[in-house]
Parts: sequence; C-alpha cells; structure tokens
Amino acid sequence: MTCIMGLTGGIGSGKSTVTRILTELGATTIDADAIVHELQAPGQPMLRDLAAAFGDSILTAEGALDRKGLGAIVFRDEAARTRLGEIVHAPVIGEMMRRAKAAVDRGDPLVVLDIPLLFEGRVSGRGSGALMHFDVTVCVWVSEAVQVDRTMTRDGCDEAEARRRMAAQLPIDRKRELADHVIDNSGSPESTRAQVEALVFQLTNGKLGRPALKRP
Repeated sequence: MTCIMGLTGGIGSGKSTVTRILTELGATTIDADAIVHELQAPGQPMLRDLAAAFGDSILTAEGALDRKGLGAIVFRDEAARTRLGEIVHAPVIGEMMRRAKAAVDRGDPLVVLDIPLLFEGRVSGRGSGALMHFDVTVCVWVSEAVQVDRTMTRDGCDEAEARRRMAAQLPIDRKRELADHVIDNSGSPESTRAQVEALVFQLTNGKLGRPALKRP
C-alpha cells in the first residue's frame, strides 16, 4: 500500500534538502514549486493570466516570468497574493493529483507531495492542502532566527524583507504543531538525514530499506 506524505516547511527551513534526501531514499517526490515553474513557462496559459493580472512588468525582455518582480508585488499585498492563488492553485493541484495517482497505480511505496503552503491551504479552505488527501504530514522545522538568516543569505535581502516574506506564511512553529511528524533541520546534515531515514523506514515498514546501511 502506498503512503502519501504531505511535506511542508517555511521559507529558509531547508525543505528542498529534505525532498532531495527523500528522493535519494527511493520516494516518489512531487514538487509543487517545480510544477509551478513548468506551468509558468513562456507560452503557457498561466503566464498569460499572470501578465493580465499583474501587468507586463512581471515579464522579462525575453517573455519569461520575472519571479523576483512578481514576488515584490505579492509579498507586500495580501490581495495580490489572493489573486495569485486564484490563478495558480487549480492547475497545480490538478497536475499534482494526476502524478500522485500515477504513482499510486504503480504501487510506489512512498509518494511525497512537497507543498510549501500545505497548512495555509487547509486553514483557508483553498489550495492543495485543502483539496488533497495525505496519510501523514511532515514539517521541516528550524527556529525563526535560522529562517531569517537563511532567507537573507539565499535571497540576498535584508532582515526586514526576510521577515516580510515569512509573514506571508503561517509561522513555522504553528506548522510544527499541525504536522504529524517534524524534521528538525537546524542541526548537521547528518542529523537531518538520519531523521529522514528513520521516518521513511517507519512509514514504509522497511520497504525502501535502511539506505544508511547500503552506503559504503
């Protein structure tokens, strides 16, 4: 039987690191952000809808989406974030569900749906977190201070901007409370990997093995 995991975290929590580890361990991972990028590529209907909603200033000279430009709009304006969600959610949910069904039909032991706003969707009643079923939910957690520092480093922004972006999501401590399991990513890479391996073994009853024992 397939176990369907909803994986989430906050900005700067290192969720992509955990997703990579899960993939290495043999899980089937479906990344909401990657699907968003695919659906927002030049020539796609979603990109035209975004330009109509937010103006051609969100497009580069080559006609691609200027993600920083769009982010500068939506991180400062709740109404703009709502409009963005109205454009993005339904197509992304549909594609995630299609890929998840294919994985279940294949009998894949563990299917991971990597959704940054999983709990935001459940709280609001909109988005993938509200419409999709999960056997288990997992939050990748770090302290708020670590979130701020990593976001500043990753995005090249100041502390005020990092906190503004964090404020657009549920507080990471609240996500931790809502999740069935927590991966503490504030320590060493080895610690994070060990937590992920133990959780995968538990959720799949060992079907994916103990990868740590297989590595030289």
